[in-house]
Amino acid sequence: MKRFVYADNAATTRLSPAVLDAMLPWLTEGYGNPSSIYSKGREAAQAVLDARRRVAAILGCDSSEVYFTSGGSEADNWAIKGTAHRLAAQGKKHLVTTVFEHHAVLHTCAALEKEGFSVTYLPVGEKGIVSPRAVEAALREDTALVSIMAANNEIGTIQPIAQIGALCRERGVLFHTDAVQAVCHLDLDVRRDNIDLLSLSAHKIHGPKGSGVLYARKGTVPWNLIDGGGQERGKRAGTENVAGIVGTAAAMELAHSRMGEELPRIAALRDRLIEGALQIPCTRLNGDRERRLPGNVNLSIEGIEGEALLLKLDARGICASSGSACTSGSLDPSHVLLAIGLPHEVAHGSLRLSLSEENTSEDVDYILEVLPQVVEELRAMSPVWERMKAEGRC
Repeated sequence: MKRFVYADNAATTRLSPAVLDAMLPWLTEGYGNPSSIYSKGREAAQAVLDARRRVAAILGCDSSEVYFTSGGSEADNWAIKGTAHRLAAQGKKHLVTTVFEHHAVLHTCAALEKEGFSVTYLPVGEKGIVSPRAVEAALREDTALVSIMAANNEIGTIQPIAQIGALCRERGVLFHTDAVQAVCHLDLDVRRDNIDLLSLSAHKIHGPKGSGVLYARKGTVPWNLIDGGGQERGKRAGTENVAGIVGTAAAMELAHSRMGEELPRIAALRDRLIEGALQIPCTRLNGDRERRLPGNVNLSIEGIEGEALLLKLDARGICASSGSACTSGSLDPSHVLLAIGLPHEVAHGSLRLSLSEENTSEDVDYILEVLPQVVEELRAMSPVWERMKAEGRC
């Protein structure tokens, strides 16, 4: 029997009813502008202040180091461009990142290259993990910033950010991490991990879309990306999205409180899904088997096209993706899969299944029932698969 299974939680998550309840007063009666001095404005300003304190408590920082943004992409742009422009005056015009960052980082770095900055793009190897030694070797006297994601958005590999943060701190280089996929999925503490700048987005943890955070350690605040009014202590102009900000704090608190209970359960579902999917001939798991996000499964299934696979899964009620939602309209294979050494033809047949605490054992059962059937259907129509069999490759 057809059922509905949402397995694309790395793209976005369903808004939690509890988070919606926290937001609703600020979408209805609490409509005051936080910059206003009358009571409705003061109430909204207090809600923003409370949310800032709650977010800071989870990140392990001071509330004065938390800045609210429109999401992870803005926070990435602000951290990287703002830091690069601030330190360029000191002759520091070099940045270090990896080849498989989210495009919010890669395209930001590319934009800075057009302005005369230089960027070193580090390889990540076939397991999708950057080496701290490679980071250290890339540092120069004019390095302004190292930006490396905490966990990859496509293949889910967890990066050694604590080690990278420590060596950057030792060398006096600022360290930024895109933690959009990692916050409340991994144990992060900005003080302990020597993180100077961190980006996150609420909609990856059952919070609202269009709301995110930039953590900036005292003394490292980037130059403004958005100028105008004096909001966010003069650092980020624009009337505050009070409901989104309150929702962000509520989502983080809820997700953080469930980490100890839910993450091991989700990881067990992930492992069972991996084991079952790998029974399909000529299928491989992308990224390190152990050092990956609890809910991430990324597969390459040879002899099929990823887009056709997604459409057939959707027809059977399964929502999945072939990579980042931000590039789903592209015909090019994933830059992440190419970065770990997959050939173009294999990278085209990729499938990302990402689970959350809302997924069940029955969801995994259904995926493992449907996926082999769909793959068999597609391969039966594929001349590429016939050629592979004839050549003895599968």
